[in-house]
Amino acid sequence: MQNLIIGIQKRKKRITLFSLLFLLIIISLSFFVLLIGDENYSFSTLIKVLNGETVPGASFSIMEIRLPKLLAGIIAGWSFGLAGFIFQTMLRNPLASPDIIGVTSSSSIAAVYCILALKTNSFTTGIISIACGLTTSLILFLLAKKDGFSASRLIILGIGFQAVTRAGTSFLLLKAARYELQEVMRWLNGSLSFTKLDDIPLVLIVSIIATIIVLFFNKRLEIIELGEEIAMGLGANPDLSRLILILCAVSLTAFSTAITGPIACISFLAGPIALNIGNKRSPILAGLVGILLVLSSEIFAQNILPARYPVGVVTGLLGSPYLIYLLIKMNRRNI
Repeated sequence: MQNLIIGIQKRKKRITLFSLLFLLIIISLSFFVLLIGDENYSFSTLIKVLNGETVPGASFSIMEIRLPKLLAGIIAGWSFGLAGFIFQTMLRNPLASPDIIGVTSSSSIAAVYCILALKTNSFTTGIISIACGLTTSLILFLLAKKDGFSASRLIILGIGFQAVTRAGTSFLLLKAARYELQEVMRWLNGSLSFTKLDDIPLVLIVSIIATIIVLFFNKRLEIIELGEEIAMGLGANPDLSRLILILCAVSLTAFSTAITGPIACISFLAGPIALNIGNKRSPILAGLVGILLVLSSEIFAQNILPARYPVGVVTGLLGSPYLIYLLIKMNRRNI
C-alpha cells in the first residue's frame, strides 16, 4: 500500500515538473512567434506595441498578424490536445480522437459548402461549421447509445460518416472554380495565418468553460476508463458523464476548427505523448503538449522550410510516423 502511494506521488511530481517545463518552452516559442518573421523586432519594440504605443510597421505586424496567429495556435493546440485526451481515455484507445465521430469531417464539408456555394463570410462559415460538428456528434452519440453505449459502435459509425463527408467534400472541390480553391485548401489543411483578433474571444471563452468542466469530471473519466460495470458500481453515472465529456470535446474541436481549420493529428498525438512522459493520463499535460506541437510546427513551417506551408501539413507529417509507431506498439501488446 505504501509503495502504491509513493508511486502515485512520484507520478504527480513528474507531471507537475514536465507541465512547468512545457509551459516555459511554450512561453519561449510564443516570443519567437511574435519577434521573428519577415521583419525581426526587438523585445523592447514588442513591449512598446503591447503597451499600446504606435511603432511604424511593427504595430500592424504584431497586433494584426502575429498575435492572432499566436493566440489561435495556443487555443487550438490546447483544445485539440484536451479533446484527444477525453476520447482516448473514455474509449480506452490511444488512436481515438474527435475525428472518429465525424466532428472534423462534418465541419469541413460545411465550411467548404459555405465558401463555394453560399459565398458566406468567415464568421458565418465558422458558425455553420460549428453547428454541423455539434449536431453530427450528438446524432452519432445517440445512435451509439442505443441498447447501451458501445465504443466500437461509435467508432464504426464515425468511420462510415467520415467516408461519406469526405466523398462529399471531394465532390464539391471538383466542382469548384480554380480561383476558389486557394481559400478552401487553406482551410482544409489547417492554418493559423488567416485568424483575426476578433475571432479569438468566443473560442477562448468556450475553451475555458470546457476545460473547467473536463477538470471537474476528470475523476469520473478515470472511473469510466475502468469499465461500465465498475463505473456504475461506484455511482459515476457513466451515460451522463460520457455525454457531458463528449460535448466538451466536440465543442473544443468544433470551435477551434472554425478559426484554424482541421489541424491534422494533434488530437491523437498529444495524449499518447503526454502519457509516455507523465506515466499517467493528465488533461493539463495533454493540452500543453498540444500547444507545443502546434507552435513548434508553425515555426518550422513558416521559418525553417524553404517555402511557407500551413501548420497542418507539418503536423500531418509528424503524425504519420507516430501512428505507425503506435500501431506496432499496440500489436506487440496485443491491444
